[in-house]
Amino acid sequence: MAARGDSRQGAHMTPKSRFLHALWTEWIRPLALPVIGILCAKSALADINFVPSGSMQPTVLEGDVVFVNKLAYDLKVPFTTTHLATWAAPQRGDIVVCFSPEDGTRLLKRVAALPGDMIEMRAERLYLNGSPLSYAPLPTDAAGISHLAAQERAAAFFAREDLSGRSHALMVLPRRSALRNFGPITVPAGRYFMLGDNRDNSHDSRFFGFVPRAQIVGEAKGVFVSFDLNRWAQPRFDRFFAALE
Repeated sequence: MAARGDSRQGAHMTPKSRFLHALWTEWIRPLALPVIGILCAKSALADINFVPSGSMQPTVLEGDVVFVNKLAYDLKVPFTTTHLATWAAPQRGDIVVCFSPEDGTRLLKRVAALPGDMIEMRAERLYLNGSPLSYAPLPTDAAGISHLAAQERAAAFFAREDLSGRSHALMVLPRRSALRNFGPITVPAGRYFMLGDNRDNSHDSRFFGFVPRAQIVGEAKGVFVSFDLNRWAQPRFDRFFAALE
């Protein structure tokens, strides 16, 4: 009976109506749930993000596509910053994706100081809770640095910074006008102080202030794929699936 009813209904449909009905039943409806599921997973579980700027060089390069673990610290309601459950907190040295408190732009930065920390910068050197961090020079053929353009390497000084036992590369541009001194300042509860590894070419907490915990999206764990934007998007195969430190 239902089939005959559907046939009678279809017989009275215009060609346009039949097309729209077929489009809905055969294409849109079957694909809707998988697409919604994928979008929810990207929002709450994991994602890959293209990096268009050099503020985290030499650790993360322009043209890198990084894998972001959105379950590193908590589980959020998809498409919101509302926490359903929390099991960890960002630590010093973590590379995180966060929203700028200034304009909501999504950023990739390194956690430099935690709630309650006192942070200071003197002549480009960081001090945490009154103690200076240790630094060691890096050769220009070190990982990541070798991919930078020759003029960038020539204009920069590279060092390894020890941030609470976690060592990572950074670069400074001595000839560039930059904010190299601030503080000491104490990070408020529920806030984090972010810095870029490209210290003299990064818009970070020195300019937009502390980042609320709710605005931290997840932790960047590694490079998925990488393309050299200065060479017609030539793949950097040695950076594919590389871990970030």
